[in-house]
Amino acid sequence: MSTISTVASQTSNTSSGGGALASLDSNFQDFLGMLMTQLQNQDPTSPMDTNQFTSELVQFSSVEQQINTNSNLEQLISLTQSGQVIQGSSLVGKTVQASTSSLPLQDGKASLSYTTTSAGTAKISISDSAGDKVYSTSVDASSGINSWTWNGKTAAGKQLSDGTYTVSITGPGSNGASTTLTPTVSGKVTGVSKNGSIISLDMGKASINFSDVTSVSSS
Repeated sequence: MSTISTVASQTSNTSSGGGALASLDSNFQDFLGMLMTQLQNQDPTSPMDTNQFTSELVQFSSVEQQINTNSNLEQLISLTQSGQVIQGSSLVGKTVQASTSSLPLQDGKASLSYTTTSAGTAKISISDSAGDKVYSTSVDASSGINSWTWNGKTAAGKQLSDGTYTVSITGPGSNGASTTLTPTVSGKVTGVSKNGSIISLDMGKASINFSDVTSVSSS
């Protein structure tokens, strides 16, 4: 395997920019050592082609620039995520609305809204984290924005624990046929958490993605 191929292979298996640069430096030093040895032992009557060595040096430089670029991007992403956490912390204590099917049940109550293009019947279905349906109902919807509140109980009257549920809504479309509607859920922010690259707003025992937030209110 060529020196450059070795660098590419080791770099692809290195997760951090610092480790990749260290690997590159080690391989570069090996390359220079081999180059000097070859130059010292070459046949004076038939010198080696220097174009190949020049090409190798250019490739090393290119790999180094790519590693530095990736390292800088990782730092930028990390700073951006940290900024989102700080920004999210300013929402603690406030009520936010988010365009998502993740419905937060908080203090035994969940609120949402949805928009229809015409009046008719809307069907609302709620499932738990296991995907089991825990509640469903049909409501009269007017054309425009509609609001709905769930008391956290099943059809049998059992009170469910706070947490994140999944809601799906179908309602009247513009052509009279039933269509899937996008819910906008509402909840009070109690904290901010970060899991990998995902920033979430905590609402008691429930959470929603920070990127889904569409509006904020003080109460």
